[in-house]
Amino acid sequence: MPTIFSIGGYRFFFFSDEHTPEHIHIEKADAYARIELDNFKVTDSYNLNSKELKKLLKLVQENKEKLQGAWSEYFKE
Repeated sequence: MPTIFSIGGYRFFFFSDEHTPEHIHIEKADAYARIELDNFKVTDSYNLNSKELKKLLKLVQENKEKLQGAWSEYFKE
């Protein structure tokens, strides 16, 4: 379960046996979100309010290149 980075207590990671489309998992305590990297679609979330989701979407958008680079490097695409 490679962690790409942590910000504000949120851990941005993917699992070692991931599948496309490229996406990132984000968790903090009992909160969780899954966001696709191409279109920033939230495909799963729980225990996050709309303000928190907006914050996470912004962080994913700001770090898209880093996240996609980590995905490509790990999965050798």
